[in-house]
Amino acid sequence: MPTYVYRVTKYDPADRDEHGSYEGPEDTDRDHGEVEAAYLRAVAAFAEDTGVGRLVVREPQVASYVHFGLEPVVEGYGLDGLFPSGLEDFHDGVEVSLDTGLELVRAMLRDNGAWCRLEVDDVFAVHVGWDQYLYVSSNVPCAKAVARTRELGLFPEPLNSSPYAFEDDEEGVQRPGDDEFWACVHRAVRAGEAGVLEETYADNATRWHRLTPDSLATVRAGLASRARVEVWPPLSTDVTSVLKGLSADDYAEGVWQDDAGRLRSAFVDEESFPQLVAEMSRARAAAVVSIVVDERMPLMTAVMPDDDGVLRARWRTTSTPDDRLWALRRGTRDDSAG
Repeated sequence: MPTYVYRVTKYDPADRDEHGSYEGPEDTDRDHGEVEAAYLRAVAAFAEDTGVGRLVVREPQVASYVHFGLEPVVEGYGLDGLFPSGLEDFHDGVEVSLDTGLELVRAMLRDNGAWCRLEVDDVFAVHVGWDQYLYVSSNVPCAKAVARTRELGLFPEPLNSSPYAFEDDEEGVQRPGDDEFWACVHRAVRAGEAGVLEETYADNATRWHRLTPDSLATVRAGLASRARVEVWPPLSTDVTSVLKGLSADDYAEGVWQDDAGRLRSAFVDEESFPQLVAEMSRARAAAVVSIVVDERMPLMTAVMPDDDGVLRARWRTTSTPDDRLWALRRGTRDDSAG
């Protein structure tokens, strides 16, 4: 993490109590106007002072069906026009121009539904928190940017660290999606044990892929950079039995293969439950997958490395028995094993 960290807000430090809580007249509403523009100009000033013109998206996420933001999620999560394919290009490791980065900051300030860290390794970082709190880090003091931020009517306060900086304390394993992993997947597919793969390219954004011995290479080549993958058993052709075990109160995701052979999925909720059951009842094959971490039981998981084979993604998967065996063979510590 860069050495110099600033909390940039519209909240005057003079209006904070002895515990640091703000008690002044400013509210937490987004103005979509002059104040928002000041935040963006401040980020641009820090980037200019640091000498960076491009940023890297890290640990992206989009809103789930449960959203706690002050404003409703917008269609496309505020990503439309920022990436060639919208959400599908919003993945860990994608490099964006400073202008695109500023638009991502705008979307985060507005609670549009997308969030990420924007970074240049050990050089620069910007994160957006709740209530219009913004954190900027640099490897240089950025005296000009600090002065410019004050001119804009905002308050840059030095900190020891950003509360939104990535901390490598997550449990689980980082099993790379390398040739060894895909050889294991191939064996499981040929044995009839594996049949579908879930690709998570941003938190709460997934794609499902059908696995056959002939499709594995194509599926692997089409995965997003640094995606997390979970390998699951084949879908059941006994759709009636699958639906009998499905309830509107389940914390689950329905996955099914439609008449065209495409895999589709939807989360279970009370409002959409009748429509989901109707669609799944016409499926060729289906399954219900829990979204409760302790109840998820994929066969194996992995995190995809970059094209050069290096695993630079920082997030982890929840390990399976097969993953723990892999970790034991490799002498890799699995923090989730207890």
